[in-house]
This record gives sequence, C-alpha cells and structure tokens, in this order.
Amino acid sequence: MSRFLKLAGAALLVQLGTALAAPPTTFPYPRPLPEPTAAKLPRWRGFNLLYLFNAGLARTPATVIEEDFRLIASLGFNFVRIPMDYRIWITGNDWGKIDPAKLADVDRVVALGEKYGIHVALNFHRAPGYTVAKPAEARSLWTDSRAQQVCAEHWALFARRYRGVPNTRLSFNLFNEPSGVSEAGYFAVVKRMVEAIHAEDPDRLVLCDGLDYGNVPPKSLQSLGVALCTRGYRPMNISHFRASWMSGSDRWPTPDWPAPQVSAFLYGTSKSEYQSSLILTGPLGGKTLRLHVNTVSDRAKLRATDGQGTVIWEHAFVPGPGQGEWKKVVLRAEWKSYANVYDRDYTFAIPAGTNRVELRNVDGDWVTVDSLAIDAEGRSWTLNLVETWGLKQSAEVRFDPSGETVAFRATSNLDRAWLRDTCYGPWRDAQAAGLGVMIGEMGAFHFTPHAVVLRWMDDVLATAQDAGWGWALWEFRGGFGVLDSKRSDVAYESWEGHQLDRALLELLQKR
Repeated sequence: MSRFLKLAGAALLVQLGTALAAPPTTFPYPRPLPEPTAAKLPRWRGFNLLYLFNAGLARTPATVIEEDFRLIASLGFNFVRIPMDYRIWITGNDWGKIDPAKLADVDRVVALGEKYGIHVALNFHRAPGYTVAKPAEARSLWTDSRAQQVCAEHWALFARRYRGVPNTRLSFNLFNEPSGVSEAGYFAVVKRMVEAIHAEDPDRLVLCDGLDYGNVPPKSLQSLGVALCTRGYRPMNISHFRASWMSGSDRWPTPDWPAPQVSAFLYGTSKSEYQSSLILTGPLGGKTLRLHVNTVSDRAKLRATDGQGTVIWEHAFVPGPGQGEWKKVVLRAEWKSYANVYDRDYTFAIPAGTNRVELRNVDGDWVTVDSLAIDAEGRSWTLNLVETWGLKQSAEVRFDPSGETVAFRATSNLDRAWLRDTCYGPWRDAQAAGLGVMIGEMGAFHFTPHAVVLRWMDDVLATAQDAGWGWALWEFRGGFGVLDSKRSDVAYESWEGHQLDRALLELLQKR
C-alpha cells in the first residue's frame, strides 16, 4: 500500500472526529437495525441515493442529504445504498492521491445512517479500473494488476476509516454490476479486495453484485465469506422503457405485464448460453413474415427453416463503419466492435403448406427483432417482442387469426412464476448454498405506464418477500422513485414539499 494512502488513512480517522458519534438520546425513528451475516442478510428495504454517483454532478447540499434520510426513516424504511465514483475523492486525476476533505459527504451519510436508524451500503459504482458507465476506465480491473492494487488500497482506506462502525449500520458493496469477466476472474479480484478490507477491519460485511450486470449468482464466492446482490430490472422493456441511456429503447413497443414470453433477442454462437430459436406455428403457408430488426451486435446471421428443416430465408448482418443497411453506426470502442441500429423491416414469403417456422441466429453475437408481423391478403397481424437481456426463447408462439382478438399466443408467459423460477431460481439456489441475497437495485423508469409498473413491481416484491430478501429501489427522488418522478399518468400527492407517488409508496410499504 502506498505511503500516501497510509498517512491519509490515519489523518482521516482523526478528521472523522464526532461524525460517527452516538445517536441522540431522543430517537424517534425505526426500531433497532437487524444483525446481518454473509450467510443471512436481513430483509432491508430502502433506496439508492445518488449524491456521489458521478464525479461530474454538482454536490448535494448537506441539508438535502439529511432531509432524505429523515423522510426515508419516517416512512418506515431502513436501508440506503450509496453508489459512488472514486474520482470524487482523488486529486488531479491521480487515483493514488486521495483528498481527505472530499470524503466529507461519505462521512455524512454514514453518520446520518446512525442518526436515523438506516443501514448504509457503500458501493463503488465507478471503481479504479471498472464501471458500467461512460467513459470506460482506461485500465481493466479484471486483468490489470495495477488497477487491482489501487482499488484494494481505496477499499482498505474505507475499511480503516470506518473501523468500529458495526455491520448493523454499514456494509461495503464492492463493484456495481460486473461484466466482461469470468467467474474465476471475478473470484480472484473479489478475494484481493476482501483481504485488503479485512486486514483493516476483520469483521466488515462485504456484498458482491452478481455477474452479467448483476443477474448471475457467482456461487464460488461463498468461500470468501461475502453476501450477494442481484437486480430487479427484468424484463428490461418494463424497467428501462424509453430510458435515454438505453440504445434503441425509444423504439420499444409499450410494455405490458404479464406478457407473452417472446424475446426480441436472438443470440448467436458467441452467446451460446442464451442461443435459442423463435418458433411460430399455425396456418402460415402462403403468407409473408415481416421482421423488424433493430440492433445487430458485431455480426449475425438469421435463418428461417420450415418444419422439415428446409431453409426458406437467410440473411447475414455485418455492421460496420460508413453507410450500409443500417440507419445508425454505433462503435463500441471498449469491445472494438459495432452494434449498429438497423431499424428496418425484412420480409420473406412462407411456402404454401407450411405450419411451422423456426427463426434462429446461427452465427455471431446477437440481433434484436422488435416485432414480427404476418401479412396476407391485405391484412396484417403484429406481435411485439420483449427486449430484455438474457431472456431465451423458451416456448413456441401459435398464430391463429380465425376470429380471435389476439392472433398470437405463447405457451408460456412473463409473469410472477417466470420471475420466481427463471430470474430468481438460481439466486434461491445460491441462498441455499449459504450465501446471503438481496436485490441491490430495482425499479422502472417514469415512461413505463404506471399501471404496468405496479403490477410488475408487486410480483418482483412478492418474489423477494417469499425468499426473505431485502431490496433497494433505484432512487428515492427522481424518475425511478416515489418522489418527484414526473410520470404523466400519476395523480401526485403534495407531501413534505415533494410530489409523492402514493400508490407506489404503499406498494413498497406493503412488501
């Protein structure tokens, strides 16, 4: 560990002073916090607070931070997660130099958690060497030893700074939504961070997000004595509908819940764990199938076959620079590949007598098909597909236009059972293997119809409740939150100087 960080750590402990003093003798807020362990997390319930989320944002006034803690506690919640950007507390863009004065807001949230009876989970949303945000880090935490050393030094400094704050009040959530790393690679980095933390504070509770953006439980971490955090964002066409930071989400059809389980993603050989076929059955012969292709990652080859395996259509997609079939060039510099937006229809005739069409991505990475339509004799029937990552095609879709209000019916649906078994089944297995589990982020952006959000979130929360898991909504105030979310279809209630979504609040309080 660098001499600078050791000296800074000692100075910070002195500076912290009375910030972590005992709570006032008059304590009007929720009951004492439960004792967590890595093998069994409490049913914490609360919010992500974004004061330190991005170094480019203006710092939140101390009075506003305290007001949020007071309101959260007054509503009966007992947990906040603080996503942080390490660039806030370094000096001169040098990740090895920390300015003690810049950690005042971190001190503040830890102290306020104690004052108001709220558990605080500190998270490196941007860690030295890794972030899901833009711009990407110049060096990779998963492969670069220097990045790992610096990140371990930062976490060791936090461990030393808050040594003595009990786990009932404070935990460390190492990294936000790790991606682009194998489980073995993730294990090695987590092990190094845990060792650095426990060298300074042997009993500190450590939480680790799941792999693949928080969706896959890394059960091997059980030997490191940590707990796990998953996400409550599936399906993403509900949680991130028209979110500006999600490419193409402005073209997604309006979501519903429950909904037919038909994925917009067709994965190729590069994503073999998700590769599956979209199967249509019914009176298809003599009609035209129309596919609306949105985004193609790296490359893809769509192939349609009939019930005998005969190829009836095939098209290769190779996005790149310049002009082509696509409407927009999207270079992903971190992956050295293109994910161009095509936003166009592809049609082909279905041979007479055909009652089954299998559509499959037989090569490459992935492609999204936002909708498919059957056209015949001046009529058209359209099925909107669900754009959420990692959703396989698990059932066939039956086409039957004969007098039916709904011409497409899937043999399975996205509903509470799908959440329980498909999304969270692997996390229940991890829990059974001795890992504590909670949902570290969840929610839906303000463009999703409110009635859909309430039906969907009730199922997410019920699934968590049945498993004994806690959760944290992404935001208290703002587009995902219960306050000032600016939804166009909510009758807000004026409360404490804010616009309160009472229906969403009561749902959260119920679960």
